[in-house]
Amino acid sequence: MTFTVLTGINIFFWILFYICFSLDRSRYRNAYLLFFALLVTLFNAFLFSGSYFNGLIVILILIIFLAILIVPFFLIHNGIVMIRKEGRSLSNLLSLFFGIMIGLGEITTFLIVGLALNSSNGNEKILKIIETYGDLLLFVSISVIYLSVSFLIFMIYTLFLQIIPKKKDFDYVIIHGAGLLDGNRVSKLLSERIDKAIEVYRKDPTPPILIPSGGQGTDETVSEAQAMAQYIIEKKLPEDKIIMEDRSTTTYENLLNSKKIIDEREDNKYVALVTSNYHVYRALRYARKVGLKCTGIGSHVAFYYWPSALIREYIAVHAEPKHLLILILGWLLCLIPFFYNMFS
Repeated sequence: MTFTVLTGINIFFWILFYICFSLDRSRYRNAYLLFFALLVTLFNAFLFSGSYFNGLIVILILIIFLAILIVPFFLIHNGIVMIRKEGRSLSNLLSLFFGIMIGLGEITTFLIVGLALNSSNGNEKILKIIETYGDLLLFVSISVIYLSVSFLIFMIYTLFLQIIPKKKDFDYVIIHGAGLLDGNRVSKLLSERIDKAIEVYRKDPTPPILIPSGGQGTDETVSEAQAMAQYIIEKKLPEDKIIMEDRSTTTYENLLNSKKIIDEREDNKYVALVTSNYHVYRALRYARKVGLKCTGIGSHVAFYYWPSALIREYIAVHAEPKHLLILILGWLLCLIPFFYNMFS
């Protein structure tokens, strides 16, 4: 009976996710629907295992426990690598800060569990610690766990967007710009985006128009679009397949101006946007805001760069008023045990 009910719930979540995802890939609700669908699928698979259920649960708990222990050390190490390779800007410190925060949250959680287990023996010192610091420890633990799970849901959906099959017949491919080196040279990050767009172009049965997009910064001698176009030409692609968008200064303007270029033309308008893999989801959100229907395609980035970049994307998405409000409401809901414990 339990298996049948869970199977029904599982099918419901997958159907709901498929419908919402098909309608609009940029909606944040898709991330939560995917997470719950995967969670129920995993639990359902364990139930289906029959006599192996208890053993699989133990193995899963051990894997989760080890992952929890490893994550903060990985993020702190990654933060140190980012500082060495990219400098000490605030954005490069994100994985270091995030790792320290998760580490403190884990220590706090272990303290709460340890104190709870030892409080039953009536030890006065432990009871005094719980009375003095219990509420604070519980607050920190719940808050860190909540933010960690929220980020995990965001990360899973971001990765999902990279692995789903994509069509190979586009009319336009928008390439998002990035800062130039020495004011006129394509950076490694930007070259990865362009190379991905060229790959899409060469696999397309009817080669699309490429739209390198990016204006000229105050420290640049040429526009990002011009530097990108020159890079594309050097890769032996025809110049008449390139239309530059060289006025934008942000991702939003990239898409808004590129849409105007596409709308002025009379042909079909199946569009792909190419940007770094961590940035695809947020780019799709901007595309929806400007009314541009498109497929997001992510380019490769260096592994050490990805964690900080993804944390930056997570913060940017939740800086939007609606998502910030939802995040805060969810946090307050999770803090109900804290409020109950504090006022009881």
